[in-house]
Amino acid sequence: MTDTRTFDLGPQARIVARLAAAVPDARLADPTPCPEYAVSDLLGHLTDLAVAFRDAARKDLGPTTDTAPGAATPSLPARCREELPRVLGELAEAWKDPAAWTGMTRAGGVDLPGEIAAAVAADELVLHGWDLARATGQEYAPDQTALRASHAFLLAAAEDGDRGGGIFGPVVPVPDDAPLLERAVGLGGRDPGWKPMGCG
Repeated sequence: MTDTRTFDLGPQARIVARLAAAVPDARLADPTPCPEYAVSDLLGHLTDLAVAFRDAARKDLGPTTDTAPGAATPSLPARCREELPRVLGELAEAWKDPAAWTGMTRAGGVDLPGEIAAAVAADELVLHGWDLARATGQEYAPDQTALRASHAFLLAAAEDGDRGGGIFGPVVPVPDDAPLLERAVGLGGRDPGWKPMGCG
């Protein structure tokens, strides 16, 4: 038997869906804390990663799970407003299956244990939720369970010499007594104080 601690990705997926739904079209070209992504690119990336980690949970391996992160800047799907909340819901539902957390799967072209893939999925949703909220001026309070999973994953990655194969930028130093979200953001290679240009 595998001693795998599972958790519900649903609350964080719904938070991200709400953030995305509140983005006006006028903000789609705005910058984000990810230098290579505008808001529209970030929404496209969120859509792609939700599909990829849904399929990773289902062990439905193929093109959606084989594409390396950053292989290309994603474009905003024409039906992103409808597609993103749907695939986020499917991702959360797929990870409710205990079988998703056991054995091996693949995401981003990397073979990894199911429980690690779930932690990566939580990290993607937590950090990119912060990216989206910060870029569009929205309040952000991530699901605490997903945040703890994200922070634990990022802490382990920070101790890895290759930073998870180059997925993350350099760690941004954050005080040890800073809120957990800020510490996770710093470990994810982001400045917790980032604001769009022109914002005080």
